[in-house]
Amino acid sequence: MIDSLEPLFSKRRAMVEDRLGGIPSDAGDPVLASSMRYSLMAGGKRLRPVLCLTVAHLFGLAETRALPFAAAIEMIHTYSLIHDDLPCMDNDDLRRGRPSNHKAFSEATALLAGDALLTDAFRLMTQADVPPSSLLEAVSELAFAAGSPGMVGGQALDMALTGRSGTSLEALKTMQALKTGELFRASCTTGALLAGATREDRAVIDTFGSSLGTAFQIVDDILDVTSDAKTLGKPVHSDEANGKVTYPSLVGLDESRRLAKTQAAGAAGCLSRFSGEDADFLRALCDYIVERAM
Repeated sequence: MIDSLEPLFSKRRAMVEDRLGGIPSDAGDPVLASSMRYSLMAGGKRLRPVLCLTVAHLFGLAETRALPFAAAIEMIHTYSLIHDDLPCMDNDDLRRGRPSNHKAFSEATALLAGDALLTDAFRLMTQADVPPSSLLEAVSELAFAAGSPGMVGGQALDMALTGRSGTSLEALKTMQALKTGELFRASCTTGALLAGATREDRAVIDTFGSSLGTAFQIVDDILDVTSDAKTLGKPVHSDEANGKVTYPSLVGLDESRRLAKTQAAGAAGCLSRFSGEDADFLRALCDYIVERAM
């Protein structure tokens, strides 16, 4: 990771890890609790909650006050991974370097673990120490991004496009903007909402998050072709094997890399009005994401 990112990233990631460590605190079934923790504490960069904490801090909100909300974002992301891996979806056997949840437990348990993580996330996010009006806006924004207009709708489009020939680049952009980009966008925008940022600043951060999410997904597509399972912690070449439409499959690796750089540069450009450690961190993050695929 870029040197300038490491100290702040490590600090905020550790905060998220610590907050997630006690989840679930009161699950009704011990097997369900184990399944939830199995995926929730399996590692990962915790990029989305770190984005939420960083943007909130950029606008003057202490990280501890936004932490429950940020941790809830990671719970939603984790639920989506559990469900994406299911045989009825992508049917992947490996996630973060070990068996997918449904392989370690059962399909039914994995399905319920995802359901529980999603539902429990909304209880956790209400514990953020911010004014009720700001919290309500942020909850609404995250629900929009994670639901049928966003991540779930994008996954439905992904399933519809799988194995279909003749998919256009615009259709791919739309699908990925919903499936991946919306949760990135909302991670940033909710941080601004929790901190009470102005409408103008929120609009800028919203664009930043969308562009960063697009860059991230293009890079993810590239790494599925160029990396290995040990490095990624999940199967590679699975997109091609499953008939998934991706940037490399439509425009090739070189053009995919160019597009990723363009999106990351656009995201960084949104931050020109901001200064300080948090803004510098976000700019460095744009570089880090694309450097993974170069």
